[in-house]
Amino acid sequence: ILRDTLSKRGVRVITGLGKYFRHVDKNRNGFLSQADFKEALKVFRLEIPEEDFESLWLTLDDSKSGKVDYGEFTRAVFGEMNEYRKAFVRKAYMKLDFNKTGSVPMVDIRKCYCAK
Repeated sequence: ILRDTLSKRGVRVITGLGKYFRHVDKNRNGFLSQADFKEALKVFRLEIPEEDFESLWLTLDDSKSGKVDYGEFTRAVFGEMNEYRKAFVRKAYMKLDFNKTGSVPMVDIRKCYCAK
């Protein structure tokens, strides 16, 4: 149900939802509680029946941690990236990870990217 609703409403809702998730994620760990996730859906008028929400939550929180991360949410809604996009992301990551450490600190991202 949620996938159908999102596909009709488009990219603006998904990008807005992403911004909202980041705003609600006060400790910046990338996870949302069930209550925060439910509230986010309400804010974006993506209300779904309680039994459907419970099924969605069980699908997204497959680790039974009581929280879900935004990446898992988008993968559940949109599926995996196609090979072209994956290659593009890998190429960008290789440029950002110029020290070849396998991780990219925010300091290095700020050197390469300006969101203005």
